[in-house]
Amino acid sequence: MSRFEQDNAASQAMRRLAGPYARAIFVVTPQGNYAVDVEDLYVGAQLRHAGNYSETELNLLRRLCNSTTRLLVVGAHIGALAIPLAKGCRSVVGIEANPQTFELLQLNLALNGLTNFRAINKAAGNRSEPIEFIMSRSNTGGSKRVPIVHQPDYFHDNPKVVNVESAPLDDLLPNETFDVVLMDIEGSEHFALQGMQRILASAGVLQVEFLPHHLTYVAAVSVADFMASISPHFLSMLIPSKGLVLGREQFIPVLTEMFERGEGDAGLIFLKLPPDQISWEATGNAPQPGKAE
Repeated sequence: MSRFEQDNAASQAMRRLAGPYARAIFVVTPQGNYAVDVEDLYVGAQLRHAGNYSETELNLLRRLCNSTTRLLVVGAHIGALAIPLAKGCRSVVGIEANPQTFELLQLNLALNGLTNFRAINKAAGNRSEPIEFIMSRSNTGGSKRVPIVHQPDYFHDNPKVVNVESAPLDDLLPNETFDVVLMDIEGSEHFALQGMQRILASAGVLQVEFLPHHLTYVAAVSVADFMASISPHFLSMLIPSKGLVLGREQFIPVLTEMFERGEGDAGLIFLKLPPDQISWEATGNAPQPGKAE
């Protein structure tokens, strides 16, 4: 049995156990209170069974934020990372495209009593338009726009495909600026970055997922295409999985090598500081972000 077949079987078993009318499972964790999708075997299962989600990444992100931080989370999902971060930030805007996941995000904001978090149900893109969107079932965090190059793996759990509204974030959030931008939108990053050049110009930190199969199938772009919207705004790139700090001239060569080897990173970090002003160790200690003068 393949991994996808195993996921489908486990997801269906959860649905049968919970019953056809169960919308979510309520969990209480040290990171916060969450309603998680019944069938979700990734973020939801982590919260149900471990009481946390991606604790290493969360601790890193906490070092990039403080009580004055204006945080933009593009791909907020149910708030597993965004909600605990919001508790230490000045304000948060969370963008979530999946309409079912957005309902859980709104519920989770209420469950955690957050008043500094504004949630918006839109897909981040480079144009204002409806797009086709895959609502994944066994991994709701893997929901994404329909890929440009058809990839059967993205449809393995018989997801619904719906239309959602996409918009450039520069238009959706006019005159708003952010200190830190976190982005994990399953291959739509290329389009979202094109539509938020004003926001990136003033942001001190950008964290963005980098996965070769998303570039190849979802966006159908090269590493150079992907980086064209990022490189003009940042001087340094951190690759947490490798403990590397790189200058702008190394962005494309190093990422191209990773792409060709099929290597990704859950969250590349870009800073406006030059590399020689960043303290970073291979153990994963996060830098102090700041802004270049």
